[in-house]
This record gives sequence, structure tokens and C-alpha cells, in this order.
Amino acid sequence: MSIRVAVIQMTSGQDRDANLAAAGELLATAARQGARLAVLPENFVFLGRSEVERMTVAEAPGDGPAQAFLAQQARELRLWIVGGTMPVLEPGEPRPRATCLLHDDRGELVARYDKIHLFDVGVPDSPESYQESAGTAPGRGGVVAETPLGRLGLAVCYDVRFPELFRAMGETGMSAIALPSAFTAPTGRAHWELLVRARAVDNLSCVLAAAQWGEHPGGRRTWGDSMIVNHWGEVLARRREGVGVVIADLDLEAQRAVRRRFPVLDHRRPAEELRVRTEKDT
Repeated sequence: MSIRVAVIQMTSGQDRDANLAAAGELLATAARQGARLAVLPENFVFLGRSEVERMTVAEAPGDGPAQAFLAQQARELRLWIVGGTMPVLEPGEPRPRATCLLHDDRGELVARYDKIHLFDVGVPDSPESYQESAGTAPGRGGVVAETPLGRLGLAVCYDVRFPELFRAMGETGMSAIALPSAFTAPTGRAHWELLVRARAVDNLSCVLAAAQWGEHPGGRRTWGDSMIVNHWGEVLARRREGVGVVIADLDLEAQRAVRRRFPVLDHRRPAEELRVRTEKDT
């Protein structure tokens, strides 16, 4: 059994309506090519000059043009959609969450994940620095949802550097990972493919990595290289540069066969058996 999936590469900016229109065209292309599930990149709704600017397009839970857009597109295209991220502001909170929404092919909201790990870093060997927490509040807890791909784990960009999150999701029987991202050019060049393929191999899970690419307001440049990776860490399809759609067929039976023959996931040890002690010289 195989299923066709898509990841979408965008160059989002400060015009929310233009970003949504571009996403709609790319989703329609994915649906025409037979995809049953598509993943949009991080910040597909808005990518501005600073983290604080996201407040200008923050939406209340269940209410707003970006959320309505995802539901409508999923329903009209008969397509499961992982909605990248958008800022969603809970009542009484000063900062929005970076929220990833999953809609089914009827337009119903199936799952919500709020990005846990926020990108507060200075990029090595680069003048770039980021303080995502200045305009975004962290989420709490991972999310796995039932989809046509089986159990799909939701993660976002910087999360990929924290394998313990994926291990925790793997305990649920996760078979695929959606990874909307907006990697910087320097970190993407150094680590993007390595990290995406490592998370696939670690968990014997497919990874659907949808990325931002190109120049954005304020001089930020994102790496791109959206890719679909199978459970064995093989890159099935990718788009290194430019805006577009990446399509691949995932062989779910082959994945199940590998997990039976190569039961690395069953060989994991309980946390209490992995405690590390430091020995002193005597």
C-alpha cells in the first residue's frame, strides 16, 4: 500500500493575503497531482522583519482568516493539510503560540500542535541572531494524530534538533513526521538534510519536511530544500530552491516490513536503565 504526499516550499512575506493566495495555488497543484496529504512550511501565513511583528496577524483559537483558509482548502480540495505555523493568541496571554493545525479532507480540525522549542540563538559564523521567544510563547507537549499515513507526529523547525521529542512521539506508534520549517541559510547548509534524515532513521518514520526558501523582509534568507524522506532515511523527492510542490509516494507496507525485520524500535530500554553515573577515580 502506498500513499501520495506533498510538501510545499514558499517564500512568505508580510502580506498575509498574498501568502494565503500563494499557498492556495500550491495546495491545488498538490491535489491535482494526486496527493492525499500536504504540508505547508513554517510561517506560511506571515514572515516579517521581526518576531514581534507576528502579533499583527495573530488569531484567536478557531477564529480568523488563516484558520478559515485551511479549513476551506482542505474541504474543497479533499486534502489533508498540515498548516505550517501561524500565530494563535490564547485569551489573556501576552504572546501568541506558533501553532500548527492539521485538518482532514472534510475540513475538520483534527489536531493542534504549538511549537515547543523556540529559536533564541546567535547563528555561528554569521551576524544573524534570533529571539523567537520575544514574540512567541512556547507550547507544551507533543502531538500525534491518526491520518491516512497512520499516526502522524507534528513538529516544527528547531524541534528537529531535539530527538527526545520524536522518541516520545514514537512511543505512540508514530509512522510519519510532518516538519514545517524556516531554516536559516547558514544552519540549513550545515545541518538541514542531516537532521531530517536522522530523525527518519532514528524512528523508522517518514519525514515530510516543508521549508521556506529565499529572501524575506529584513534581509532574512531561508535555506529551502524541502524534501520527503522515507523510513530508511532515503530522500524520495526534494526541491532545493524556488517555490513549488514536492510529491512522492510512500510505501507503507515496506515500512511495516522493515519494522518487523529490523525491530530497533522494540530494542529501546526504559529510561531508568539509561541513567548515567559519573565514576570518580579512587
